[in-house]
Amino acid sequence: MTNKPAYEQFSEVDKTSTNIDEVYLLYCRRRLVKEYLPKIEQCLGRLTDVDIWWRPNEASNSIGNLVLHLSGNVRQWIVAGLGGGKDERNRPQEFSQREAIPKEELLDLLRTTLSQAESVLAGYDPSRLLEVKHIQKYDITALDAVSHVVEHFAQHTGQIIYITKLRTVTDLQFYDL
Repeated sequence: MTNKPAYEQFSEVDKTSTNIDEVYLLYCRRRLVKEYLPKIEQCLGRLTDVDIWWRPNEASNSIGNLVLHLSGNVRQWIVAGLGGGKDERNRPQEFSQREAIPKEELLDLLRTTLSQAESVLAGYDPSRLLEVKHIQKYDITALDAVSHVVEHFAQHTGQIIYITKLRTVTDLQFYDL
């Protein structure tokens, strides 16, 4: 058993696999834990707790709210929805939270949630991707649920990046050109 984080324990792409379902699940795991999570970690690392909970107006979300929301969404759709865990999500609380939660606590929550989701996806039988699941108020396929989470996570990661750039006035240099 290795002490590496879950996202370091799987290869970028299994180039020998011809099973598109397996490759797709691996792709989704990589996106969530090797691409989006590090970007969020880098953003939060550049910000103060005040910046993380800043919002331009009451109709907008803070980064803190977005991290809570991402954690809730991933737990509900992947950990509970596909993994059979208990769904204890309080979605309105994710957005109504105004008392600052320290960034390390937010990061721990997000990392733990993604680690749990990665474990579910790593053990998920790809032949079950077309099974219908009842998640939130929807009857959708497991494939739809996984796709929703990755797309949803990407959208909010972009918002976190944008807010970070607004607050720090810096190029985050995610990519070497």
